[in-house]
Amino acid sequence: MSKKNEVLTNASSGRLIDIKTIAKIGILSAIAALLMLLEFPLVFVPGFYKLDFSEVMVLLGAFSMGPVVGIIIEAIKIVLNFALDGTTTAGVGEMANFIIGCSFVVPAALIYKRHKTRKGAVIGMIVGIIVNTIIAAFMNYYVLIPVYSVVYGMPLDVIIGMGTKVNPNITNLNQLILFATIPFNLLKGTVASAITFLSYKRVSKLLHS
Repeated sequence: MSKKNEVLTNASSGRLIDIKTIAKIGILSAIAALLMLLEFPLVFVPGFYKLDFSEVMVLLGAFSMGPVVGIIIEAIKIVLNFALDGTTTAGVGEMANFIIGCSFVVPAALIYKRHKTRKGAVIGMIVGIIVNTIIAAFMNYYVLIPVYSVVYGMPLDVIIGMGTKVNPNITNLNQLILFATIPFNLLKGTVASAITFLSYKRVSKLLHS
């Protein structure tokens, strides 16, 4: 094969890989957006904290195609959910959720990218869960809960009271974060990590094809 033909072949292959990657991103993003709609409440936290499994798709994409792809899928997921479900916070809640999602996926994917072993994946997801929980606590305290209080015309005491109903230890905002936000995000990250860990080997064959 001549050098000219080799260059053309490589260029064609590069374009094919790009198209396949875009298709995978689109599929994972669409599934993630649909999973966001299938959320459900938990008995130990107020009803505005709802569990969904959308981060599994983001984490699968980030592990198989890199942390940047994970960020892209997270962003598309939020935009699609915005289009499907609308917003009541003028995009503030969606931006906060994007930051919280990335705080879980990006550290996990960065560590796995450097150590592509089962141990590396586990360590990455543990670090991701910890970072995510810290960021989620910060975002809820300073952004999400105050914004929802204003948007819904609901005094902060009423929101805290919703927490008190499920946990008598919750009597102020700090305790709401400590006894609701933190446990919720620890559980959500752990569930998403467990599903990803159990399914990645099979799914990765498709994502790498």
